[in-house]
Amino acid sequence: MSEQGKGSASASAAAPAPGSDTYKGWLFKWTNYLKGYQRRWFVLSNGLLSYYRTQAEMAHTCRGTINLATAHIDTEDACNIVLSSGGRTYHLKASTEVERQRWVTALELAKAKAIRMMNDQSGDEEPTSQSDRSEIQGTLKILVSKLDDLSTCNDLIAKHGAALQRSLSELEGLKVPVEGGEKIKAVNERATLFRITSNAMINACRDFLDLAETHSRRWQRALQYEREQRTHLEETIEQLAKQHNSLERAWREAPTLVSSAPSAPTTNKGETDCLCRPHKEEASDEDEDTEYFDAMEDSPAFITVTATENTQHRSVSHRGACGPCSLQPRRQRRTHIPDKPNYSLNLWSIMKNCIGKELSKIPMPVNFNEPLSMLQRLTEDLEYHELLDKAARCESSLEQMCLVAAFSVSSYSTTVHRTAKPFNPLLGETYELDRLEEFGYRSLCEQVSHHPPAAAHHVISQRGWTLWQEITIASKFRGKYLSIMPLGAIHLQFHASGNHYVWRKVTSTVHNIIVGKLWIDQSGDIEIVNHRTKETCQLKFSPYSYFSRDVPRKVTGVVSDSGGQAHYILSGTWDDKMESAKIIQSSRGGSGSEGKQKTVYQTLSPKLLWKKYPLPENADNMYYFSALALTLNELEEGVGLTDSRLRPDQRLMEDGRWDEANSEKQRLEEKQRAVRRRREAEASDALDEGKEYEGYQPLWFHQRRDSVTGETNFVYKGGYWEAKDRQDWSMCPDIF
Repeated sequence: MSEQGKGSASASAAAPAPGSDTYKGWLFKWTNYLKGYQRRWFVLSNGLLSYYRTQAEMAHTCRGTINLATAHIDTEDACNIVLSSGGRTYHLKASTEVERQRWVTALELAKAKAIRMMNDQSGDEEPTSQSDRSEIQGTLKILVSKLDDLSTCNDLIAKHGAALQRSLSELEGLKVPVEGGEKIKAVNERATLFRITSNAMINACRDFLDLAETHSRRWQRALQYEREQRTHLEETIEQLAKQHNSLERAWREAPTLVSSAPSAPTTNKGETDCLCRPHKEEASDEDEDTEYFDAMEDSPAFITVTATENTQHRSVSHRGACGPCSLQPRRQRRTHIPDKPNYSLNLWSIMKNCIGKELSKIPMPVNFNEPLSMLQRLTEDLEYHELLDKAARCESSLEQMCLVAAFSVSSYSTTVHRTAKPFNPLLGETYELDRLEEFGYRSLCEQVSHHPPAAAHHVISQRGWTLWQEITIASKFRGKYLSIMPLGAIHLQFHASGNHYVWRKVTSTVHNIIVGKLWIDQSGDIEIVNHRTKETCQLKFSPYSYFSRDVPRKVTGVVSDSGGQAHYILSGTWDDKMESAKIIQSSRGGSGSEGKQKTVYQTLSPKLLWKKYPLPENADNMYYFSALALTLNELEEGVGLTDSRLRPDQRLMEDGRWDEANSEKQRLEEKQRAVRRRREAEASDALDEGKEYEGYQPLWFHQRRDSVTGETNFVYKGGYWEAKDRQDWSMCPDIF
């Protein structure tokens, strides 16, 4: 029999009679015995509960689970991942190298999180880094020394306070008047209160030190974790950028099958008229691995219903309203430029220090440029100038508005693949595009301001229209994307009718700046106003959304008269085509998803307003330039001395000599800075002498207040084409 059993038997056998003193002692011993059993049972039950809880947690864990905190993550080749922990190994395979790197990054971040959670549970762990331990120990030593100083002060305060109280007690014992005794008693009470307050202060300081000692390790671990996460993220992004560059370089070096694309039409572009039916085009190729940013899907405020065939005979032909198109002979111009060299450059090493800065103030090598200036890119808006030629012949201002809207959309068609940055023009730089013989228009641009960068543009056509604008480019780099905001109004006036149209550009966004395939999106609203008739056109550029059911790069619009009644529905995409449909009936429909009542428009069959021309052959090796863009930097005789065609760094880049182009670019920028410093010194001297300093004034444009918008902007003052006829460029500054 066990000892417990023996004790139990003896206790029950030796039970005395109730009520005696012996019985009371026996009852006390028996009660303590039961309490001991209760304590043992409590310990045993807690142990069993912990055991079964552990077993239950193990039972709910999936078979084959690996603890990421202790796991080892490795890569075998381009697509395989190896996970090993506790003698268990798993081999995972990704579809591509980019996907494998994403999984490795996610696993590493999850492993770091698991280690952090494990460290948080063990509060007594020391920091992993020796430098961190020494830093904490140094901090604690400083705190301890400060506490010792406070303790010494406390002892002194207590000592002097006690001496003060003794002195006051002795004073109380002396025979003094009643009034003096009361004052001594009040001083004694204040001294006691002072000692109590001092002790409370010392105790609070000691509690603070204890608390700092307790939590300093946890705070240090959290700080160290954030540092490691930041370092790991920077290394991961840099590694991904390097891999992206290597993949892009390998793709360029690999042999590819180039399919011959149809060449641009040789007839006048004006033959693409309003009545042409759209042809089915190939879907634009998108990289499946591209990272897209979700945008709120905004449903249109109207529903379009096409009328049946028997109602179409009532429609008025666009061709009849716009008149016939005439053919003009074309001057032979170049159709290709030297292929883009295959130079690799780490984008992240340059852009990581530029987050939040103005793009025009960031020194960039030519590796990120295309061999065109911003003035030439602005001139590219005239790629589909025949839309304005056609609009000038329209008798109906509403049909004219449709063509003007198509022209405003067509200016974005060249940007879908153009992810390179144009050269920032130098102050005073100009660019002319003389197409008087071929297409009847002349265009002139001038850089009128450098900070902020602003360019003035003026186009006059013999076919009945004039266009002018002043555009200031505001841009911000946000880390993963780049926003480009053109500021300024575009004016278009038709000579015969006097119709004056004004609109502004939308925001352009370049995505995947660091990792992934660069792609451009246009988003926002354009309001085109005819200030003579008060007719309007509302265009909406829908931002791209991966989950949207709409076609990518969608543009919709409504053309309304001065009373707000809709007459035409516009639809299409900014990279392909635009169509117009005449409204023959409208009615109020049911409520949409947001509770707003939509308008149902019954329209005729849509008519093609504009269709993008295919890119030239081998365009992917020529910066995706269009047929017009290939001719913009072609050398011509008789241009001004400040023309962008004569810019040396841009010419060297086009010829493929990028190292020389970078050196020349730095020389030009330093020359411009020297001129600016000299101009600032002249302004300072004039201010000291009390004289007025006019500052820099553009050569071919001057500031005037616009009577329509009320804004002050630069407009063409004349003289350039006359100087070209005389070949007198003596007034031009030396900027190159």
